[in-house]
Amino acid sequence: MFSSYDGLCGIGELAERAGVSVKTVRFYSDSGLLPEASRSAGGHRRYGPGSLERLRMIRSLRTLDLPVSAVRRILDEEDTAGGAGGALEDAVAGQLRALGSELRALRWREAALRAVQECPAAERAGRLRLIGAVTAPPNTAPLARFWRGWLPPRMPARSVTAFLERAVPQPPEEPRPGQVLALAGLYALVSGPCDGAEPTQPHAHRAAGARASAVLYAGLAEAYDLAATDMRQDRGPYPGEALDGFVDAYASAHDTADTPRFRRVLARQLAADPRIDRYWELTAELVSPPDGRPEPTPGSAHDWLLAALETQSGHAVPA
Repeated sequence: MFSSYDGLCGIGELAERAGVSVKTVRFYSDSGLLPEASRSAGGHRRYGPGSLERLRMIRSLRTLDLPVSAVRRILDEEDTAGGAGGALEDAVAGQLRALGSELRALRWREAALRAVQECPAAERAGRLRLIGAVTAPPNTAPLARFWRGWLPPRMPARSVTAFLERAVPQPPEEPRPGQVLALAGLYALVSGPCDGAEPTQPHAHRAAGARASAVLYAGLAEAYDLAATDMRQDRGPYPGEALDGFVDAYASAHDTADTPRFRRVLARQLAADPRIDRYWELTAELVSPPDGRPEPTPGSAHDWLLAALETQSGHAVPA
């Protein structure tokens, strides 16, 4: 209860009790967050007994960096529904999402700065230009655009999405300087003259139509998963279930049988096809754990399977 005879208080007393400035109280009043009970004969603002608690609530919400619009929704809900509508929970969840994005950006900036700091002085300008192309937090849209241009036209959207989930690496939450450099290298690679160019796609893939390509990539994904399991166990390339699935994916896409002759032709064709090894090398660096073995990628799994196919067919595949 305030000390005045009518149970109301002026703006100065309210500000003092709440530990804020008069200017702050006036701002919240003018914003409609803190209603006045009345005005004195001299036109001074007067506030009721509940104003102090309401002002403290406003301060607490603003301390969480909630915008005035969100504070208004929370207070309105408190007045009408006793806070049962979820406005506070929604506002807090939104702030947490925003804060998470800010923290990710800060971690990437820190790793980028360390990458510049740790390199020889003569290389810093070039490294800075490379890293400067990467946003913080990073956006993988340039990588997705590269692959969308690489994939066959009119390929089913679901198949495209499934392929992009494998081909586009997700940046780590807490990157190391080397991972920042790897992603910057990927940006530079896909932004070069060959970005989305038709010749970068293997002939064995271009030969299949849009629907057949969907079958091909689905089969390759399964074969890559099987090969990755062997690779994590340090098994060298060998004919087996992974290779059978790999060859069957191509045979099914081209509506032909899996025969020894088909395998020999496929080995020669894949060995001669264009390669983007650098993309997969950078991807492995980006997704691999610190000081650990390289994490298999679709590119390294493809090479493992191709080596197994070469071993079986007896045709040397150029390195």
